[in-house]
Amino acid sequence: MPRGACLLVVDPDPARRARIALLLGRDNEVLPCADLDAARQLLDEQEVDVVLLDAVVGGADGVDLCAELRDQRPLVPVVLVASTKDQEIAVRALRAGAWDFLSRPFPDGMLTEVLRRAIDNRRLRAEVRELRRRVRTRARPGGMIGESGPMRRLDGMLDRVARVPSTVLLVGESGTGKELAARALHDRGPRSRGPFVAINCAAVPDALLESELFGHVKGAFTDARGSRPGLFAQAHGGTLFLDEIGDMPEGLQVKLLRTLQERKVRPVGGDREVPVDVRLVTATHRDLERLVEEGRFRHDLLYRLDVIRVELPPLRRRGRDVLLLTEHFVELFARRTERAAPELPANVAQLLLDYDWPGNVRELQNCVERLVVLAEGEAISEGDLPPRIRRFRAREHTVIASTADPASLLPLAEVERRYVLEVLRSAGGSRSLAAKLLGIDRKTLYRKLARWGEAPGEPGSPAPRDQSSSQSSS
Repeated sequence: MPRGACLLVVDPDPARRARIALLLGRDNEVLPCADLDAARQLLDEQEVDVVLLDAVVGGADGVDLCAELRDQRPLVPVVLVASTKDQEIAVRALRAGAWDFLSRPFPDGMLTEVLRRAIDNRRLRAEVRELRRRVRTRARPGGMIGESGPMRRLDGMLDRVARVPSTVLLVGESGTGKELAARALHDRGPRSRGPFVAINCAAVPDALLESELFGHVKGAFTDARGSRPGLFAQAHGGTLFLDEIGDMPEGLQVKLLRTLQERKVRPVGGDREVPVDVRLVTATHRDLERLVEEGRFRHDLLYRLDVIRVELPPLRRRGRDVLLLTEHFVELFARRTERAAPELPANVAQLLLDYDWPGNVRELQNCVERLVVLAEGEAISEGDLPPRIRRFRAREHTVIASTADPASLLPLAEVERRYVLEVLRSAGGSRSLAAKLLGIDRKTLYRKLARWGEAPGEPGSPAPRDQSSSQSSS
């Protein structure tokens, strides 16, 4: 259970209230009360993270309070507890808005795990709402959406580089937003009143790329019925962005190098050079140093382009920026489709956070467009997600992740828990085999699983939810 949480315990039994306060009160604030009226008063006076509610409180029906909280405080999760395995109570509780249901007796580990998940869910839902509010009030010109450490560092770098005329090389995986970074450099710099011109060198046939960049004169080639200025001339006084510069053919690399040295361009078929004043920004997802070693990219051109190198982080290193970007795209596509923006439930948000996004921001943008189009009600559902995201569980299975952020490193106890559970999954659920692989006896393994709330039940799986804890709702 997260430290610093505020837990409201509504239970008529003073011994049970005292036991929970002893179990959880060291690192959290526990508010015990014996009846529903006292609970309602505390809820009016103080913000709580989760409510642990007995099904019968002083002759009153605790399910009624579930329904009230669902309507009045939808972000506060309620875990209902009953002394019997009465399935009717469980069904009524979930229909009334309970986040989960526990039947006595249950181990302490199960209680803390259920409360931990409830609090995590509550905080994630609150965060999604706050992110949506921030997305709607963003006003930073030339801003890239993101508040993670890597994005704050990138934003500061763009601010500094935008003020100087130096050539910039943007590097990073495909889909990380290199053109947005180039536009930010333009918008924040002294050339912001001039034109911003962009071209993807890989998207234009080699035979046409020279004419696109440098222009041509009438009669320079077949179909050249008139003169046409190139992109360098069109970007005069502003910024020219050459994306995927690593795909530029070698012949054009020589002409580009001369243009950078002389600050002049010669149109195709022309006999004189035209001065140009542009700030050049280039980008690539390729390893240009390797291309130089392979003889596919000129080393002297690389030195000209790589005056200031700016690396864009992949989305998997940007943490909760995934949710900020998701809310931005939800708003964007809702406007385009002329519909109300659907809500992003906590369970869907968690799946988006867990996924590793190999296609980066571009993949997320396409995914959110799908979600907005497919969402039938007021909220996005798990079923609207592509199967690859629904099935992705790598983060849960990861024991130790490589990271530059010390705050994201795991405690030793969590590393042990994840490793043991991963070995159990790899052993096909066989506790005997898992214990052998771990080098411990089965009793030790059972004690660990019980401590983590993994009831012994069938080998390799927690106890059935209808015996101990119902399927949580979101």
